[in-house]
Amino acid sequence: MFAESRGAHVWIHTGEAPDTTALSRLPGVVEVAGPYRSAPVTLTLNGKKSPVALRETSAAPPRVAAPLIREGRTLRAGDTDGVIVERSFARALGLRVGAAFPVTALNGATHPLIVAGLADSAEQGFYPEWTPGLAWTLPSALARIEPALGRSESVTGLRLADGEATLPAVHGAVTLLDGQIQRMSTWREVRASMELDNRLLGLLLALFGVTGLVAAALAIANAVGGRVLTQTRDIATLKSLGYTRGQVFAVLMVEHGALGAVGIAVGLVCGQVAASFVLDGVPIPPLSPVPLLAIAGGTAAVVLVAVALPAWRGGRTPPVPAAPAAPPRGHLSRLARLALLARLPPALVLGSRDAFTRRLPAFLSIFGVAIPMMMITIALGCWSTLDDFLRHPERVGQAAALVVRPAKVPAAEAVRIARADPDVLAAHPGAEVPALEPEQTRSVLARAVGTSADPYPFSVVEGRMFAARGEAVAGQGLLDLLDVSIGDRVRLTVGGTPLIVHLVGRVVEPDHDGEVLSLGIDSLPAKDAVPPQFYSLVLRQGADPATVRARLLAASGETLEVARVVNPAERLAVIRVVIVALIAVLALLGLANLLTAGALGLRDHAFDLAVLKAMGLTPRQVAATLVTGTGLLIVLGVVAGTVAGASVVGGLIDLQGHTSGVGAGIGRTPSALTLALAVLVAVGASLLVTLIPAGRAARAQVPVTAR
Repeated sequence: MFAESRGAHVWIHTGEAPDTTALSRLPGVVEVAGPYRSAPVTLTLNGKKSPVALRETSAAPPRVAAPLIREGRTLRAGDTDGVIVERSFARALGLRVGAAFPVTALNGATHPLIVAGLADSAEQGFYPEWTPGLAWTLPSALARIEPALGRSESVTGLRLADGEATLPAVHGAVTLLDGQIQRMSTWREVRASMELDNRLLGLLLALFGVTGLVAAALAIANAVGGRVLTQTRDIATLKSLGYTRGQVFAVLMVEHGALGAVGIAVGLVCGQVAASFVLDGVPIPPLSPVPLLAIAGGTAAVVLVAVALPAWRGGRTPPVPAAPAAPPRGHLSRLARLALLARLPPALVLGSRDAFTRRLPAFLSIFGVAIPMMMITIALGCWSTLDDFLRHPERVGQAAALVVRPAKVPAAEAVRIARADPDVLAAHPGAEVPALEPEQTRSVLARAVGTSADPYPFSVVEGRMFAARGEAVAGQGLLDLLDVSIGDRVRLTVGGTPLIVHLVGRVVEPDHDGEVLSLGIDSLPAKDAVPPQFYSLVLRQGADPATVRARLLAASGETLEVARVVNPAERLAVIRVVIVALIAVLALLGLANLLTAGALGLRDHAFDLAVLKAMGLTPRQVAATLVTGTGLLIVLGVVAGTVAGASVVGGLIDLQGHTSGVGAGIGRTPSALTLALAVLVAVGASLLVTLIPAGRAARAQVPVTAR
């Protein structure tokens, strides 16, 4: 969107229009967008009020940061009542092209507007993570809605020659507009905000993709190794005809590399088709050649590496192969000796002996099962973390289930109505204001909820809760941004007023990349704290937020605005679908590996099975021998993978939380019952797969030579 709209790298919000000529001379600035006048208005729709930043725009699309029309049309010169609405904001409110868009200015006057189009914008993040909602209208319409210049702000964008070098332009703007800047944002902040809900999904896809590639490589190595063993006589014939080791190696590499190339091509096509079905509503650009070649080349390299070892072993096959007598290393293992001492049935003793006859294939089989099982356990840990978010929202800073904003009643009356409800435990006054960090190069959110004496129940994972004026807690993203730690003092600028706070703790903060400062409302200047912008309502355990909301609206005669707090786990619901799909893919890889291992075992022990049948073992005992040998490898792989996944899942989720700004302390390990069920299902499904080669072995006829 940024490239398509030629977005601005820096956005500056000031009270009055700045000198654009001076801004255009700043280092690295190539174009200036605006200044555009923007007025705060309130949209009232279906009894719900939403704040909107109504921005002026021209009928002709601007050269820089033009809204990208996705539905409807652009504004025309005569559209005095038309408005273009940012698409994520429109989706949240259910707005369509042609819908009514009544807005109320700060003077209380209501003006009817009509939605002419829906547009994407790279200027700010998606609603509601980035508020207020954004809408564009013609300058004449904005002047009619908000004629007072003092009740609006000026927004100016700077497009740079080098988007990575934003600091010189930002520092220059701060120096040039000394004291005029109200808030400032860069394209990196917008990108980080847009990625917020997808970051965990992207990490899971990357982690599962790499793990799936490793599991596939193990399955390929096992399959090619078994195929090379079955082709021993053919390879020996080639060697007797004059083929060298290198030529045999090349034949096997080309043969199996070609199969891998076909698989890669099919996978790329299917991936593109699947993306077009899953990611609807947004134009999906085709994958550019560089990442496409990187994906194909990297996967091809993994396939060739997996094929290389068995191909090299195939090249060492002698021209006259040895007679297939007994499998190699036929001595009893310690496990088999233990089975004999325990007087287990003969089929179990023989199966435990056969499990580790070939050490390398046995290791590949165990590892091929352990890797998918480890990732399945990690996926279950992500699922458990999301469930924990839903069951205990207070652990992610969302102890309040509802937010009440005074609309047509005074703040004192609003809090009285809220506290009168029997299911409301507490009503904490709050305000959210943008604050400039010490160098005044970017804005962060200062969230004041509760008072120093009666603070909002934030989830403090390090340090302590603030208990006095001037104390605050912060998210991990803010600590990283300011390069400070708990115990430091920080100077911010709120509405032109310096604010010095003492950081006493770190909280789990899922919003705004964790770049949020939380403090008591009495720590803010009076102009920002009185009256409170909203009240956060903490409900009794088990209370239904929808029922409480309906009662509050009825008690206030629809004069209050009551909104439900959106849990971050609800925004990440798509991850559950992805987890299920990825678990299915990994399970298929593991089961395919087991099928290969079973077929290889059947080939290795074909002579033994014939001898066992000739000695009088029943078909069921023969099948039990094979199932036992493969089942031991399965159990070892499943248990090892489960233990490894359970031991690292909490740390991985906390690491991701730390790097994304949310903060560590959110990771949850799957419950013991969940892990036990996962192990039982994995072992059971794997044993069912091993019955396929075992059934073939049981039905095999005893050769005459064996008789």
